[in-house]
Amino acid sequence: MLTKYSKLAVAFISIAVSAYLFVDRQTGNAITVLLIALLISFFYFRNEFILIAFFKLRRQDMKAAKKWLNRIKHPKAVLIKSQRAYYYFLNGIVESQHNLTQSENFFRKALQTGLFMDHDKAMAKLNLAGAAMAKGRRREAQWLLKEAQQLDKRGLLTEQIKVVKAQFKKAHVGRNPNAMRMQRNRGRGF
Repeated sequence: MLTKYSKLAVAFISIAVSAYLFVDRQTGNAITVLLIALLISFFYFRNEFILIAFFKLRRQDMKAAKKWLNRIKHPKAVLIKSQRAYYYFLNGIVESQHNLTQSENFFRKALQTGLFMDHDKAMAKLNLAGAAMAKGRRREAQWLLKEAQQLDKRGLLTEQIKVVKAQFKKAHVGRNPNAMRMQRNRGRGF
């Protein structure tokens, strides 16, 4: 796998070769080499493995997405900053099915590295809120849920936010002894 800098070097060399071929009047070869340079440049900004992992996640194929993400051995050497953020984000989604702690770490790294889209930030914070709630960190969960709701300007995560809020209320009632007594008393007719 090429590092991010070697991809740029190959793209610049290809452009130089293409320019030479244009000057040498080998137009067909020059266009082919230029297209290769453009393709390499595209993959500098959009990593091919991340694109395939996104596609697999849309099809709900978590195993295949994880397989493609695992092909990126050294994210800092291979990916530019924005790609690393989405690498961590995708890993967080995949790991949320199996390992909540690892998923939480990936979502935190994604937010620290810098996700572009507000709805991606909202989804990461919503998942972090769920993890915080599962670990008993109530205030952090409330804060993250509020931030996720503010970031979800288009309302794409409205249903998921409602579900997490309902779970949060249910967990809060389950931990509050006074609320439990009040529920029991309601059942007795008091």
